[in-house]
Amino acid sequence: MEQPDVGDVHTSDLLDIDPDALREAERVFAQGILDTMAGKQVARAVYEDTRIVIVMNDGSEYYFYGFMGESKAPGRT
Repeated sequence: MEQPDVGDVHTSDLLDIDPDALREAERVFAQGILDTMAGKQVARAVYEDTRIVIVMNDGSEYYFYGFMGESKAPGRT
């Protein structure tokens, strides 16, 4: 089966993405990363414009991006 090129993706296809589904996928991914941190100590955490960087005491770094926040209830700002 041939994969479509990026140019073949229509804008309407991108608008059909469910933000709550993206948040849930990111939550599951983040939980998997957090599970690997058991027994380690956080040396520092940095909140950047597009990601959160967690640096462990063993020097390893973990990056969290994207749809981590909660969705807003309809009518709330």
